[in-house]
This record gives sequence, structure tokens and C-alpha cells, in this order.
Amino acid sequence: MFESCVEKQRQVKALFAQCRDEEQKYQQIISMGRALPHLPSAEKLPQNIVQGCQSTVYLSSKLVDGSMLFAAESDALISSGLAAVLIKVYSGESPEAVLKCPPDYLEELGIGASLTPGRANGLYSIHLRMKQEALKLYIKHTMSS
Repeated sequence: MFESCVEKQRQVKALFAQCRDEEQKYQQIISMGRALPHLPSAEKLPQNIVQGCQSTVYLSSKLVDGSMLFAAESDALISSGLAAVLIKVYSGESPEAVLKCPPDYLEELGIGASLTPGRANGLYSIHLRMKQEALKLYIKHTMSS
């Protein structure tokens, strides 16, 4: 039902396929964080801070032509990387796909298990925030239809 989302999960898994240990996974996550574009200052607002992260993580979202577009920035590379791992899959998807396409790839890659509890909670918090934003836009769209 959400082929695009599942395909993007496969692509992320392929990025991690060559990682032989936890250290290489961390390096891949950090590399993805470095590749994220910086958020404009206008989007670094208190309401865009993701609660539940060890570091300050800003997550912005908008709906463009029926697709969710996410952007994030953090003061910690690992947090930026965790956001990037989610953005790579969910940005460009419909609000419904963000809500209904589970992040199975995270468990398959063992990313959550390789993180400290605080970082794992941050990853969960970023995903939860993406779903909350998608739900708001989904409801707004269905109400106006």
C-alpha cells in the first residue's frame, strides 16, 4: 500500500549494509546527519523543538502537493543523523503514509538497540513528532475536502 515508503526503507537498509559493527553504524548515522541541510533561522522556533531528545532537535514540516516535507537540525551530529534516517524515508510521503508505514527498517538494522536509552528515546520522539505533524495535516486536509 505504501510502496514508496517501503522502497525508501530498503534504500536506507542498503546504506547500512556494509556496516560490520556498531561503530560503523554510528559513523553512517553521523555522516547522514552531516549531509542534512541547515534549517533556516526562521524555522528554529520553540514549537519546532522535538521534546524527548537529549540534544536540541528542530523538526519542521509542511505539506506540498499532498506530500509531507520534513527538515531537521540538531546541535549534536548523532541526533541530526537519527533525524536524517527518518527524513530519508518519510519526507516526500503522504500524511497517510507517514502515519501508517511503520519504521520496520530501524529494528531490522538494529539502530534502536545500538543506541543509548536516551538516544533511542530521541529517535522515537522524532518519529512520533513526524506522525503528529502528519496527523494534523491529514485531519486538516480531510476536513477541507
